[in-house]
Amino acid sequence: MPEVAETLFESLPEGYRDRLGRPGEYPFTRGVYPRMYLDRPWTMRQYAGFSSAEESNRRYRYLLEQGQTGLSVAFDLPTQLGMDPDHPLSVGEVGKVGVSIASIEDMKTLLEGIPLDKVTTSMTINAPAAMLLALYLLVAEEQGVSWSEVGGTVQNDILKEYIARGTYIYPPAPSMRLITDLFAFCAERVPKWNTISISGYHIREAGSTAAQEIAFTLADGKAYVKAAMDAGLDVDTFGPRLSFFFAAHGDILEETAKFRAARRMWARIMREEFGAKDPKSWMLRFHTQTGGSTLTAQEPLSNVVRTAYQALAAVLGGTQSLHTNAYDEALGLPTEKSALLALRTQQLLAYESGVTRAIDPLGGSFYVEHLTDALEAKASDLIAQIDRLGGAVAAVEARFFQREIEESAWTFQREIELGKRILVGVNKFNRTDSPLNEHTPVQHIDEALGNRRKAQIQAFRQERDGQSVRGALEGLRAAAKTQENLMPHLLEAFRRRATLGEVAGVLREEWGEYQPTY
Repeated sequence: MPEVAETLFESLPEGYRDRLGRPGEYPFTRGVYPRMYLDRPWTMRQYAGFSSAEESNRRYRYLLEQGQTGLSVAFDLPTQLGMDPDHPLSVGEVGKVGVSIASIEDMKTLLEGIPLDKVTTSMTINAPAAMLLALYLLVAEEQGVSWSEVGGTVQNDILKEYIARGTYIYPPAPSMRLITDLFAFCAERVPKWNTISISGYHIREAGSTAAQEIAFTLADGKAYVKAAMDAGLDVDTFGPRLSFFFAAHGDILEETAKFRAARRMWARIMREEFGAKDPKSWMLRFHTQTGGSTLTAQEPLSNVVRTAYQALAAVLGGTQSLHTNAYDEALGLPTEKSALLALRTQQLLAYESGVTRAIDPLGGSFYVEHLTDALEAKASDLIAQIDRLGGAVAAVEARFFQREIEESAWTFQREIELGKRILVGVNKFNRTDSPLNEHTPVQHIDEALGNRRKAQIQAFRQERDGQSVRGALEGLRAAAKTQENLMPHLLEAFRRRATLGEVAGVLREEWGEYQPTY
């Protein structure tokens, strides 16, 4: 049964086969692997993290027991901004949108009972990505797991923070240095780790179009490749470990075409612009998350259907891993019940729908091929504009990305308000007495958590050798003034039990904080 679709492909006229291309071959329009899902489905990687490390660990172990195949960690805002839970600006935010991590002990608790040589972990962390990876590697070390066996991803995409999300710390130049230091370190010491997940997801969530999502994501990717090459790295030493992260929205055919176009464009960029020789450097491997911004607080159960259709688009487009949103996420963090249903959505798609029996099943459709070409053309025009501005970093500073996204977001909202774009249950078929509006339980975070975490981190500091910590932090400070790779210094500081806020704080003092211009 699984081979039938490819047998049909072989029966097509030779010229047509050549034009359509084969999966696993440049430029990878039809997929990065020759057999795609015929042997195994995508990785089901549900994004989770809330409250304390203990609570998140329980959720991770529960999801793994239910058949999830990889972890995906959400961090709270203080962690994302390199602040300890007792920092004045952390008040009211500890554990609210993710897990609070500030020390090696927190990371050990988060990963307790999870074998890091068998489970891959994706961490949605950007400005302090190198720091969280250092903590993760130290936990692997304590488990007796060789760093060469550790697999996973740090998002580590700072440009999209300036563009669309806002959890930046440092100015662009030193931020890019942290990223290229991590590239170099992992190429040598952690070869299975994906050193960046270049994110279009947050760009789309901020209001971009599908074409803008492709263009802005690939433009950011080009900036990271150029920065790494300018730092002396060979493109084929880090190129194979680059990964991407996209949104899946509700226009199934457009979204399918978006993924196909992005793959083709990145392959050409890497081979033709940057001279990559390794075919693995040409591959655009990506994780997908269904669109959080598409979920509605009205009739939350309708979000189950929205998410299923979006997941279908991601699979038809050839994603390597997938997160499906829970139906209650317009109201709060997922409950255990809604998180399980979101995972079941993927499992039903993988094992009951039949979509895994064919590779790129919509390839050859005149409409999907037209959409693929049209999105590539629009995205290419936008990338050309960014290149004329001097690349992604210069375009960020000129607020090109931001203005484009603001305009498309405004247009989208006006279409909803004028009824030109239909949102079922919101501006059409909306019933105030709908049974789908009945009370949906919402996940609540214990308001006392902030005080508990504050006490924990203060006790952690009191129990360590303060002089040893200060020595490691001064070593990091000295290295920050040079061009030395900072990863060994981050590892040493956390080994001596420095906190995340202390480590990030040293670099704040040396590099300053980014102040956007409006």
